[in-house]
Amino acid sequence: MMKMIGAIVIILATTWTGFEASRHLNERPRQLRLLKSALQSLEAEIMYGHTPLHEASRRIAAQMSKPLSWFFDAFAKKLTNTETTVREAWEESLKEVWKLTALKQGEFEIMKQFGETLGRHDRVSQQKQIQLTLTHLEREEQDAYDRQAKYEKMVKSLGFLSGLLLVILLL
Repeated sequence: MMKMIGAIVIILATTWTGFEASRHLNERPRQLRLLKSALQSLEAEIMYGHTPLHEASRRIAAQMSKPLSWFFDAFAKKLTNTETTVREAWEESLKEVWKLTALKQGEFEIMKQFGETLGRHDRVSQQKQIQLTLTHLEREEQDAYDRQAKYEKMVKSLGFLSGLLLVILLL
């Protein structure tokens, strides 16, 4: 009886692990779409609203879902509450929130490079920087979709099958 309960617990745990890994693969393309949407909103605020950066970030944080809303909220707070440059506030906010996202190192580097140009140029040049960043993020989003299609089902199956193998080896 104890062996059977142990076997069920092992299979459930490894299956859950497989589904969590699959959820992570699902979450990345969604968060990339949200990030692109946030940057487009930022572009609109800069180009047409002439909104200060901290206010634009606050508005975007209110529109976005977590964890991206946390990033823009932290960025806005750093701009208003501390004596720091835009680049430093952007990078610190990225580092704080990035581990809570499903995004990869490639996206981190793209966003970090964007933060280095943020607030340094006139509106037209800033718009070009946002467009360049959106192009890079589109490439990453396509990669995320490809990885999801390729590995999602496999990861789920692998979780269950590894639990089954472990149970067989232990019995």
